[in-house]
Amino acid sequence: MQTRYPLCAAMVAALCLAGPAVAQVSADAAAKLKTSLTPFGAEKAGNKDGTIPAWTGGHTTPIAGDVPGGRRGDPFKDEKPLFSISQKNVGQYADKLTDGAKAMLAKYPDSFRIDVYKTHRTAAAPQWVYDNTAKNATRARLNGDLVEGAYGGVPFPIPSSGAEVMWNHILRWRGTAAQWQVTQYQLTSAGNAVLTTVGAADQQMPYYLPDGSPEEFAKRGEYWMVRLVNNGPPIRAGEAIVGREQIDGSKSQSWVYLTGQRRVRKLPNPCCDTPAPATAGVMTFDELETFTGRLDRFDWKLLGKQEMYIPYNGNRLLQPQKDEAVLGAHHLNPDHVRWELHRVWVVEATLRAGARHQATRSRYYCDEDTWACVLADRWDANGQLWRTLWTQTFVAPDLPGTVTAAFGMNDLLGGSAYVANLYNAQPVHYAVKPPFPDRVFTPDAMAGEGVR
Repeated sequence: MQTRYPLCAAMVAALCLAGPAVAQVSADAAAKLKTSLTPFGAEKAGNKDGTIPAWTGGHTTPIAGDVPGGRRGDPFKDEKPLFSISQKNVGQYADKLTDGAKAMLAKYPDSFRIDVYKTHRTAAAPQWVYDNTAKNATRARLNGDLVEGAYGGVPFPIPSSGAEVMWNHILRWRGTAAQWQVTQYQLTSAGNAVLTTVGAADQQMPYYLPDGSPEEFAKRGEYWMVRLVNNGPPIRAGEAIVGREQIDGSKSQSWVYLTGQRRVRKLPNPCCDTPAPATAGVMTFDELETFTGRLDRFDWKLLGKQEMYIPYNGNRLLQPQKDEAVLGAHHLNPDHVRWELHRVWVVEATLRAGARHQATRSRYYCDEDTWACVLADRWDANGQLWRTLWTQTFVAPDLPGTVTAAFGMNDLLGGSAYVANLYNAQPVHYAVKPPFPDRVFTPDAMAGEGVR
């Protein structure tokens, strides 16, 4: 049965059919960012049923248990699930679940469930990010697959195409610079957790440097820089990877430091369905954080907006201090995963004529408040639902923002899975930092810090 998108009203439906050439909106439309829309472009009002509340500014007050630069607390620690969805009652909620979520309930009926909690609209950002978003509404545009004229905020707060929604996800607010420590695991089809990474990461968003401008940013084009250094397991200790993502993905660069060779190597193709070293090659580059990288392999169709159950406000997942508490045999332990009802933009990606990719079709579910695409499904060349992707978010009032943390993938055909960026056993969850020197994200810095 074909999926319906009941919130795609007449205006949105017209935009869904519009060509990708339209990008900028009128000043009158942009003015809605100060009235009926949030500063990021979401519907400010709640839904008719009252199950989605109105946005009133997000969560910006300190959370009990937060330690600056360390572990984070849970602002909703005393809340209990409203109800749970299992394979037994999935039919009642099927219209608000992704194909991947329903497939997980069917594949793991004895262990996977969805605990639905009260919805909280916690998304927030500094005023200067809101101001830039308002400016982007009338100045940002698409040139083919690339965004131009945007800086320091959501590029397309009133989107008219699937590609614009995906750029909003790629350039979402997640702070200017941050540092964290993580562990990562491959979950085998037999249900064994294999530790692949114990690492420390630095991240910087040059796109969100407060003193920049669209003109200055266009000259450089780098929007995201990240460095991950492995401290374990022993076979991978000392390895490192640096990535510098560009708006023009053909110019993006990544390097790895290989301890066995004691040298840095530039990756020839840090893109698309190439296996990503940061996940021990289990996930691809464009599956990191649900989607990362280039848009030019696919045609992007905006299907509209829908109310969906999605992982959200996942500070609950951060509370256990041992990875074993949150890892199940094939997926995260549902006891520690919070789902809520939110409005999401739904975007379908279809392999572009003449392009190559292992996934011929994908569907992304992108939260209207944060623009983070937190769920996605991918189909293989045989039309089989192949992989389902997920990303957890958590509330960080010190940014302020609701940002992404742990992410992963389930192979629905092979039975394996991957869980990345678990903070549980680590002392630093997501430390907000001042901007790093550019040299931190260079191959020379990796070579100089080589330890084996």
